[in-house]
Amino acid sequence: MPQILIIDDELKLSSLLARIIQREGFNVDQAGNATEGLKKTISFHPEVIICDVHLPDKNGLELIAQLKLNSPNSEIIVFTAHGNIQDAILAIRAGAFDYLTKGDDQERILPMIIRAIEKNQMTRKIDALEKRVGEKYSIDNILGNSPAIQSAIQLTRKVATLDTTVLITGETGTGKEVFAQSIHQLSPRKKYNFVPVNCSSFSRELLESELFGHVAGSFTGAVKDKPGLFEIAHQGTLFLDEIGEMSLELQARLLRVLESGEYHRVGDTKERKVNVRILAATNRNLPDEITKGQFRQDLFYRLSVFSLSLPSLQNRKEDIPELARYFLSIFSAKTNKSITSISDDAMEMLLNHTWTGNIRELKNIMERAVILADSNCLEICDLPPGFNPSAEFKSDVLLLSEVEKQHIHRVLHLTHGNKSETARLLGIGLTTLYRKIEEYHIVA
Repeated sequence: MPQILIIDDELKLSSLLARIIQREGFNVDQAGNATEGLKKTISFHPEVIICDVHLPDKNGLELIAQLKLNSPNSEIIVFTAHGNIQDAILAIRAGAFDYLTKGDDQERILPMIIRAIEKNQMTRKIDALEKRVGEKYSIDNILGNSPAIQSAIQLTRKVATLDTTVLITGETGTGKEVFAQSIHQLSPRKKYNFVPVNCSSFSRELLESELFGHVAGSFTGAVKDKPGLFEIAHQGTLFLDEIGEMSLELQARLLRVLESGEYHRVGDTKERKVNVRILAATNRNLPDEITKGQFRQDLFYRLSVFSLSLPSLQNRKEDIPELARYFLSIFSAKTNKSITSISDDAMEMLLNHTWTGNIRELKNIMERAVILADSNCLEICDLPPGFNPSAEFKSDVLLLSEVEKQHIHRVLHLTHGNKSETARLLGIGLTTLYRKIEEYHIVA
């Protein structure tokens, strides 16, 4: 039952108002002065506080600030004297939800209380959601005790609270977006948007429009103005995943935003200003791309003010048991199964596997294994066909490109040729997948 606190020294008016509100099913308490009202916020926990702007022991405007400290989730409605609009304006500036004029607006009180309660409930939901998001992407939730991953975690903690641009490097599937989210959650910008974009998922023209927005008529299909991701991420963080896939033309535009904070929408001449922290990630060797003329050296230096290199799973194999058991618990719960352990033989195979897809590949294999498992212990037979250390690709036998080719072919077979799903499982953009299929002449 929603709880309403009335703070007013006019007892007759206060009691009448309390009866009206109680008849609507609300729980009401009363206080005759500011001191008593402040005490009751601690024990009563009201969703809505209705208080007079003039009280015998404290000015109502001063009281609003103290009420917000004692009961930050409460919405405050103030009573003002007839015609005293200045008090109402000052009260709302101080944090009040709305105001009522004594004697004239009794018919407005119940609808106003209901709106205040709805706002209170929405605020609580948003706070709970932000808390869950913060917990999900907390740096404390990144699993692994290997020196390699612990070093990356320590570096993340050091750079997160600054406003520095960060370049996150590592193989596909090593958790670059997870670390980017953690940086955002540890930063002063965490109350604002974290906006991720995969640069390989769009053509040059579409990516330009996504990032910078466009005005109506700037190209075929642009029927109305559209804000870009830079605007959406204003005051927050923009995460540019697979930055190595961005065209040179867009790299030039990105560099200008990084240096000046200024840009314009596609088809517009109006300069706009934005305040955004940039995090970028790539699985490419950008110095090599610079040598090939595929990446701007000045942009590389601007992005890599602070570089964070994530270890491959191959270089942190001691973390595999913990990660495997974590994914086992997650997918067991999702599939309503009671799989509580992994056999020693199956764990040995996981430890000896060549993890070209890193943590993402381990996650996908564990999901598949849980689906196939028929007992409360995950066995070798639940692992994918051919998942055998002796049959794995060896780096001294095959080129890295051949390993990648065969892995893509294997995942395509697993998804029955579904390229969108294959790209998702591999953690790459759909255009990147098509490019690699063409490059390696893979027949799906």
